[in-house]
Amino acid sequence: MIHKFDVVIVGAGGAGLRAAVEVPKDHTCAVISKVFPTRSHTGTAQGGVCAALSNEEDDSWLDHAFDTVKGSDYLGDQDAIEIMCQDAPRAIIELEHMGMPFSRTKEGKIAQRKFGGHTKLENPNDPNSKRIPVNRACYSADRTGHVMLQTLYENCVKNNVNFYSEYFLTDLIIEDGICKGVTAIDMATSEIHVFHAKAVMFATGGYGRAFRITSNAHVGTGDGCALVYKAGLPLEDMEFYQFHPTGLWRLGILVSEAARGEGGILRNNANERFMEVYAPTVKDLAPRDMVSRAIISEIRAGRGILGSDGTYYINLDLTHLGKKVIDEKIPEITGFARTYLGVEPTKECVPIQPTAHYAMGGIPTNYDTEVFSDNKGTKVNGFYAAGECACVSVHGGNRLGTNSLLDIVVFGRRGGKKISQFLKTAEYTEFTGDPTERTRQQIDSLLNLSGGENISNIRKDLQQNMMDKCGIFRNEKDLAENKEILKQLRQRYQNITVQDKSKVFNTDLMEAIELGNLIDIAESINESALNRQESRGAHTREDFPNRDDAQWMKHTFITKADSGELKIDYKPVVKTRFEPMERKY
Repeated sequence: MIHKFDVVIVGAGGAGLRAAVEVPKDHTCAVISKVFPTRSHTGTAQGGVCAALSNEEDDSWLDHAFDTVKGSDYLGDQDAIEIMCQDAPRAIIELEHMGMPFSRTKEGKIAQRKFGGHTKLENPNDPNSKRIPVNRACYSADRTGHVMLQTLYENCVKNNVNFYSEYFLTDLIIEDGICKGVTAIDMATSEIHVFHAKAVMFATGGYGRAFRITSNAHVGTGDGCALVYKAGLPLEDMEFYQFHPTGLWRLGILVSEAARGEGGILRNNANERFMEVYAPTVKDLAPRDMVSRAIISEIRAGRGILGSDGTYYINLDLTHLGKKVIDEKIPEITGFARTYLGVEPTKECVPIQPTAHYAMGGIPTNYDTEVFSDNKGTKVNGFYAAGECACVSVHGGNRLGTNSLLDIVVFGRRGGKKISQFLKTAEYTEFTGDPTERTRQQIDSLLNLSGGENISNIRKDLQQNMMDKCGIFRNEKDLAENKEILKQLRQRYQNITVQDKSKVFNTDLMEAIELGNLIDIAESINESALNRQESRGAHTREDFPNRDDAQWMKHTFITKADSGELKIDYKPVVKTRFEPMERKY
């Protein structure tokens, strides 16, 4: 079946929906989603969305931009960062006018809280004074992403957006440098649908399911990035994957930074507040990469707490906050601790461990979300990307908390506006071949395999090895071993068996396709990490412990040829006003 729409957006999270809101009503717009829109992963974001509103005295967009550049370990492109931080207050007020219910101060203003890495000068008249934590995260209790998603979905319905929920993306159709549409499977019937479009935007989210312990939902398998990689287009900065310091022990379910923003303290097995050693100024509110490394360092030094399953964790102490703060400001987080670990946060510490959380890398774009086909800035006509699957790059080597929700609304909007402008002169370009052929071949090939390898076992081996050898700490030996393991997993993948041969909600087939995508994603992460011989942001090489600005102040572009050969190119980081300096807090 072939559908024709002026715009096709793949992904119904915050970036995709924010872009869809911008498409004029006299143009047709379809949003394709693996899940029902309000089940998209944006809904799990808890702590807030940041902006230098006038509520906080002496805070400014320049402070926000400085923190973002410093937080990125100077790998973020400063032109894009300035755009995002300048636009942040407007974006927040716009969301409020759309109907997003923010928490409020006693004066009725949008409430804001502290978050890791967000600071201001203690004395604004002295540029050499120390920087102190600032209230910059606008929030809705600890359900900020959930209410944002609901608000944007309602506005899309109001804007006559067409939704295709529970459709699985299988092919990106690019011919002669022109993006002509996508192919997807209706999960309910296994029927192949072609979406022919003048413009296509990928807002397909992240790929946390490449790791064993992750905060990502099961749908986070990097399908959009994998299809771009398969199409011979580059992925940017894939080595930079963020581990959130506080996931529930063993499960990885997110315990938002909001818990520490409200005053939560990390403690080791001696009940010591160890972050005072690693980040004396901001302590528990240091950026995520630093806190994650600190937690693993404490465990390695024998100061972790031994769990019932033989693994170690660290305690998050909220007991001193009081029942009122816990119940009113972080109810969801503490509810998870009660439900999944049987811990009462008002009386007991919450066991936590770092969890794979967010992709800083992805599909390379400019700040208008137009996708690049190379490291020289050549655009793919009619193809756009926004949100976690895209790399603008505003997050560089490490994303600051609350900048993800800001990223999706600022660049989702910019992408929607750029597409609207493009539609004024754009036309449909006909397919040169059968647009269903590759998808049909893929399905037939998978259903006909009968090698006996178990999909779940291969996925578990991939996730465990990515966790152990390409996680928070990395070295050449582990990465080289993992490279060979991934080759073996790819071979094993050729011998899987899809046991379910039916057409109705064939989740076995979907998991087989997702596994192929995860292998591609893991390969691009591991190869990029092996290639970058320095430590920067979330990429920590134990054999190259220092940041090397002379050699590595550049973005990685990894491409895979039809032959399977991997190629790495580079693109310089855009610098405007902030000179690189040592990253201390």
